[in-house]
Amino acid sequence: MAVCQTAGRMLPSALRHRLSAIFAGLLPILTGSDAKNAARRMALVAFAVRIVSAAIAFLSQIILARLMGEFEYGIFVFVWVLVILFGSLSCVGFHSVVIRFLPEYQASAAVDEIRGVTTTVRIFALSSATTVAVLGLAGLWFFSGHIEAYYLVPLYLGLFTLPMISLGDVMDGTARAHGWPIAAMSPTFIIRPLLVLVFMVLAVTAGAPHTAQTAMMAAMAAAYVTSVSQFLALTYRLRSRYVPGPRRIELRRWLKVSIPVFLVDGFGFLLTNSDVVIVGLYLEPDDVAIYFAAAKTMALVHFVMFAVKAAAGPRVSNAMARDPGQIPGIAIESARWAFWPSLLVGAMVLLAGPFLLSLFGPAFVTGLPLMMVLFAGILAKAFVGPAETLLTMAGQQTLCVVLYAGALVVNIALNLSLIPLFGRNGAAFATAGAMFVEAMLLHIAVRRTFGFALFAFARARAGNDNNGAVHP
Repeated sequence: MAVCQTAGRMLPSALRHRLSAIFAGLLPILTGSDAKNAARRMALVAFAVRIVSAAIAFLSQIILARLMGEFEYGIFVFVWVLVILFGSLSCVGFHSVVIRFLPEYQASAAVDEIRGVTTTVRIFALSSATTVAVLGLAGLWFFSGHIEAYYLVPLYLGLFTLPMISLGDVMDGTARAHGWPIAAMSPTFIIRPLLVLVFMVLAVTAGAPHTAQTAMMAAMAAAYVTSVSQFLALTYRLRSRYVPGPRRIELRRWLKVSIPVFLVDGFGFLLTNSDVVIVGLYLEPDDVAIYFAAAKTMALVHFVMFAVKAAAGPRVSNAMARDPGQIPGIAIESARWAFWPSLLVGAMVLLAGPFLLSLFGPAFVTGLPLMMVLFAGILAKAFVGPAETLLTMAGQQTLCVVLYAGALVVNIALNLSLIPLFGRNGAAFATAGAMFVEAMLLHIAVRRTFGFALFAFARARAGNDNNGAVHP
């Protein structure tokens, strides 16, 4: 402490006062136990994890692209996107069930229900993902003649990975519900990408071919190591927190929440990944690689929205239960925290775009125009903040399903129309256009449901003026 004080006195007066003010503002966030500071603390951790994750993911993709070349890298990213998509959907929304119900059970000291939900989500996720994998294996067997030969083995490996992706998602939700952000996000966003890279480098160093098949084997091994380790660690932590006892399973009640969330997540995942999937269906793996590299580089902006959503969910849920009048302020504040940092980070990424893309390989620099188009769509989404989180936490899952269905129809229609005509440029315009439509629909839905305009430039009314408009 004395060293810190001495160092502080050595700083210029203006800088010392500015830093003191920053540390004074951070102190209650880091140490406070109230809901607002806990949410802010989770946002800070989520933001830090997302930054580290973005750096790791970006670096690993560069190395993988360099190791495999455009063609094999395109095969790998196409299959891996499918694995993440179907693996995440396989848990049928149960990763959100524990986040939705655990605060309620904790508030009423319903330990039997807590034990029931934390156990059921894991069993359900593994069972449903295994079923999807078996159906996928049967589909590949019957339709293998209609699939390009270079995709077959990576797809088979991907299907064996699905249960671990699904299990990891429900473990993430369980840890978040308990306020353990590092345990929730670090396995999926830090440890698994690192292991994929490590296993791939070790494999090719040992003499394995530099192919998508080798990369998928590395990804499968990383998924199993990460998910099983997270499962064991979280099981130990839960058993330490809750004494053994009977479990009460309210499956029907949980399904009423999980199925709409599954539909919302399904449409959301398809909105996010349909461009890569359709590009893979229509174009050669080389084009998939260049498009994915451009989208992945521009995705560095997405960690801002990720962090804001991680913080907004618990705050909105708490406001719904205690003081609905706080909802407009929370929502608009979240929209501002989503838009302005997204604008700043996106501008910096675009300026560095040629250099960043060249790291993947010389041919990837042609993806710069794609980044510009995608950035416009990202800003449109950031402008309304985590609107879908607000609607979901308010019990408007059905409305979210309808909105996402409409946006997905627009997305797929645009991709199917533009990709055959304009190739990967068409995919970028289609994706950005779908983001604009999605943002517009979410804005209208929030205004009609809650009675206030949600966008980054809006002004929240103080007090409980909006109570009458909130009808979740």
